Amino acid sequence: MANPGTAGSVTVSLHPLVIMNVSEHWTRSRAQDGKPVQVLGALIGKQKGRHLEVFNSFELVFDNVDSDVIIDREYYNTKEEQFKQVFSDMDFLGWYTTGGSANESDIKVHKQVCEINESPIFLKLNPQSRQADLPLKIYESVIDIVNGDATLLFAEIPYTLATEDAERIGVDHVARMSSDTGENSSVSDHLIAQHNAIKMLHHRVKLILEYVKAVQNDEVPKNHEILRDIYSLCNRLPVVSSTTFKGDFFTQCNDVALITYLGTITKGCNSLNHFINKFSVLYDRHGLGRRPRGLIF
Repeated sequence: MANPGTAGSVTVSLHPLVIMNVSEHWTRSRAQDGKPVQVLGALIGKQKGRHLEVFNSFELVFDNVDSDVIIDREYYNTKEEQFKQVFSDMDFLGWYTTGGSANESDIKVHKQVCEINESPIFLKLNPQSRQADLPLKIYESVIDIVNGDATLLFAEIPYTLATEDAERIGVDHVARMSSDTGENSSVSDHLIAQHNAIKMLHHRVKLILEYVKAVQNDEVPKNHEILRDIYSLCNRLPVVSSTTFKGDFFTQCNDVALITYLGTITKGCNSLNHFINKFSVLYDRHGLGRRPRGLIF
């Protein structure tokens, strides 16, 4: 670590989505392996001058070689191409991992990340911390002279939490639903109220329909006042059958269907890309020495 008095050269705004991604990544890996494990990932966002705003993150694949962490650059290149297609205005800003304080192993990984970005930031989250404050620290690398040699060290830099309306709603929902108090979030309360209203509407429409059928079958006597109310209610239906309503309704339906369709296409292209990569590797192994390597698609 650098001297405590070393001032950071950049300022960082961190969005809660990044913290949730790192926490979910570590929790999922621990559940799969049955024990706490170290996870690595990339941070993406925007840089304006000396200010960095970290919006999102994605996982990285790595191998342990002689107790050293080696990042899979091929996997990173693939993920970079994918996130550039979705987040074209965002850049790679740094990387994250989990554990205690920054150590020598983190410096070795940081040197690998420096090959991608000249001055990346480093985020470290301690999921097993019991302190009340957020167990998260952000560092930048500095070059200092130690024993006459230029040495790469970490200097802690301050950060602020930046949230948008959608993130506030999501964080509030996750925090309340994951707590043991049984308290519902505002999103959950709103959805429950809508569900109850629709359920009540369905019940009352069904009751009106059963009454009209019973009158038609002479099972109950006619009540002209009730029938007039039902007729008046039915006359209100053309209000939601106007041309303007139909246009807005079908536009919204088409937008939702298009988003779902694009998501399905993206997922299918990703699966096809993985299949082509595996096929190319297998083809190269069988064709090594007998034909030019690689395939042209």
